[in-house]
Amino acid sequence: MNTPASPETTPIGTVLIDRTEISSRIAELAGEIDAAYASLESPLILLSVLKGSILFLADLARSLTVPVELEFIAVRSYEGTQSTGSVELVKDVSMPLRDRDVLMIEDIVDTGTTIAFLHEHIRRHAPRSVRLASLLNKESRREKSVTVDYVGFDIPDRFVIGYGLDYDGIYRNLPDIRVLDTDGD
Repeated sequence: MNTPASPETTPIGTVLIDRTEISSRIAELAGEIDAAYASLESPLILLSVLKGSILFLADLARSLTVPVELEFIAVRSYEGTQSTGSVELVKDVSMPLRDRDVLMIEDIVDTGTTIAFLHEHIRRHAPRSVRLASLLNKESRREKSVTVDYVGFDIPDRFVIGYGLDYDGIYRNLPDIRVLDTDGD
């Protein structure tokens, strides 16, 4: 796992992880995933947790050499900068997962509540295997025990935006991951 470089102040938050670091780490993760799934008989299903993981999914999928299929699932668990503590399934998968290898793609694992919910939900679809790749890991906030098989970056307990992560639906398009100062410090 990598740790982010020193921050740079910008008009919208402070850059925590710049686009170059993100690109480099995704290439490394793709190499690890390619090695782990090299002998599959059917394409690996990349299951993107919408909407935050979409940029990570796109860049990771383009970096992989193993055959993949893309699938999407959507949940809701945040209001503003706070986790609600509950998870609502907004969009379920539309393809059969039975006896398939599934790699969930997540933008950030924070409390673990969403991933624990999704892991249990996906298991009901009877896949052969389910693993998780998350661009960001915020271990200090963990409330549920979850395994993150592929971690891009471990980050401190700060609210981050950019590269798919949002604040009330905005800032997903920022090319870097930035700390959003919401409390004036």
